[in-house]
Amino acid sequence: MPDRTPFSVLDLAPIVEGGTAGQSIRNSLDLAQHAERWGYNRFWLAEHHNIPGVASAATSVIIGHVANGTSTIRVGAGGVMLPNHAPLVIAEQFGTLAALYPGRIDLGLGRAPGSDQVTAHALRRTLTTNGVDTFPDDVQELMAYFDEPVPGQRVRAIPGAGEKVPVWILGSSLYGAQLAAALGLPYAFASHFAPAMMMQAIQVYRDRFRPSEQLDRPYLMLGFNVFAADTDEEARFLMSSMQQAFANLRRGRPTPLQPPVDNYEEQLAPFERAMLSEVLSCTAVGSPETVRASLSSFIARTGADELMITSQIYDHAKRLRSYEITAQAGESLAAAESIAAD
Repeated sequence: MPDRTPFSVLDLAPIVEGGTAGQSIRNSLDLAQHAERWGYNRFWLAEHHNIPGVASAATSVIIGHVANGTSTIRVGAGGVMLPNHAPLVIAEQFGTLAALYPGRIDLGLGRAPGSDQVTAHALRRTLTTNGVDTFPDDVQELMAYFDEPVPGQRVRAIPGAGEKVPVWILGSSLYGAQLAAALGLPYAFASHFAPAMMMQAIQVYRDRFRPSEQLDRPYLMLGFNVFAADTDEEARFLMSSMQQAFANLRRGRPTPLQPPVDNYEEQLAPFERAMLSEVLSCTAVGSPETVRASLSSFIARTGADELMITSQIYDHAKRLRSYEITAQAGESLAAAESIAAD
């Protein structure tokens, strides 16, 4: 594949209506194997709890499953919601993964719990301590466990110590941008579902970045939805599953991923159509030509170093096809850039 802005995969291991978690996880591995052949850079899974349509709650377990079934693609968390976990436990989990699959494991860290307050309580974690946000301290504690042990260190991550697992900060606001910049870490912005502050967060991250041992200059990855098919009409039809998922979540009634329906937006109230337009503004929907143009425009507008592509599509074969079209679009963009440079 020609040099280009790398594309990666964000998978929520979607449980579809009428499907099972086991089938969802098997589909995730199948997608990762295809993505590896198509030249994608990473395959990340996201931690969510108590959501009927997401099978990746035990994120590190599925990462191990995917890494074991692939050979070259990087596999990681996009991300682990650190407020749900003791930093030492995550260091041990990802240290184990790094020991099993050297040089292929990423750890993206998020500040949100990935669940509601009741579910967070069931996870036996409190979100704050006396009202103080502990996320920055927890991130640094976790990173320290990946360093070589120092004399007198009483607690070590075994496995984990010395593994130098790459750590990313995830975010959808200026908070994550500021923290990633201060710590000198790569930053992944959730523009695929929370794009409102994207451009401002990009500017803050780049302006305030401080070089670190892990990274000498800013590295920005942006989430981007793609619903690609052979025609624009089919792609819009496939997107309706994701639209239903967002609408149901906002109504407080999350469901498994629903089959696509014709003219879904026409069934919605105006405020729901406006909501979907906003949250899905960083989205390419259409034929190969339409998707290629959307990707090119988004990269030019943001200067993203990497795109994290997510395609929440009900039919697994259609989802594979969407990612294949996206990979081909990336190759086409790279070829066009190479010709322009000559």
